[in-house]
Amino acid sequence: MSIFSGLNASASALTANRLRMDVTASNIANANTTRAQYVNGEWQPYRRKMVNIAPDSENQFSAVFQKALNTNSTGVKVTGIEEDAEPFKLVYDPSHPDANDQGYVQLPNVDPLKEMTDLMSASRSYEANVTALNATKGMLVKALEIGK
Repeated sequence: MSIFSGLNASASALTANRLRMDVTASNIANANTTRAQYVNGEWQPYRRKMVNIAPDSENQFSAVFQKALNTNSTGVKVTGIEEDAEPFKLVYDPSHPDANDQGYVQLPNVDPLKEMTDLMSASRSYEANVTALNATKGMLVKALEIGK
């Protein structure tokens, strides 16, 4: 086990949470975008995106224990960014340029309240990992001072 495994775990979490914040900010910025992608000859609204994060190890205790003893791979990893399959919102607005024949406009499936909650969660996770990184760094510095 490396003395840097704690730093590596915090660094991977910082990277993953930064990506979560970026994707959430993109969702908020596109909450009213009715023409995001051109599919089958017509424009589609923006579709909410979500970041998938998984542990950077196996789930069985013995496999995790052996991996911790033999390698430095700890932390989390982003397994992908996927689109939310929730249907688009329909709003009646016949004056909108993207309204259909019945006067309804398809709006993105982005809920600003949900996005702000996700943003706060990612931000708090980021802060917690900065604190853990600084604590690990402090312990390593103190361990080096012992040798003086």
